[in-house]
Amino acid sequence: MTDPILFILLGIAVTAVTFLVLRRYVGFSAQAPGDYAGAEPQFDLRRHLNGPIACEGVIYGPTGRVASRFTGAFEATWDGNRGTMRERFHYDSGTVQDREWQLSIGNDGRIQASAPDVIGTGRGDQSGPSVRLLYRLRLPEGAGGHVVDVTDWMYLTPGGAIVNRSEFRKYGIKVAELVATMHPANVERSAA
Repeated sequence: MTDPILFILLGIAVTAVTFLVLRRYVGFSAQAPGDYAGAEPQFDLRRHLNGPIACEGVIYGPTGRVASRFTGAFEATWDGNRGTMRERFHYDSGTVQDREWQLSIGNDGRIQASAPDVIGTGRGDQSGPSVRLLYRLRLPEGAGGHVVDVTDWMYLTPGGAIVNRSEFRKYGIKVAELVATMHPANVERSAA
């Protein structure tokens, strides 16, 4: 009788270890700023997130289907290593959302970020053509008001656009993903 229980416990242990190894070494969660060190072009928030910025993107829900589409108009200003970025999002549901980030960059490239719906202080790094920001976000009441852990990666493309990919997790389980592009608002893009 103990043999079947032992095999079940062994199966659970192997599954848990496999899950942890995959999460650490494979996929979105496995990225680290050092993976992009030295690559070009160098991403500098003060330069590439400065002035008026246009944004468009989608949010995928927990089933992997598009749950929302949006556009955004941002305005970022810098005074040395301290910046403010005001964001206004227009969702396909008709909802409008505003956020104002307070950003600070250390001489080592480390980032601190705060906003009214961010719990505590977000922390991040600039490395090569990438920026990673980790923070806890309180979702709007219309989205349930939950607090989620966000891993936010931005990648600077050779043409100067920024591709943003974010994962939102609750209790370690992915509940949403955001993919967006950002570019200076005065740069025309072709429409499909």
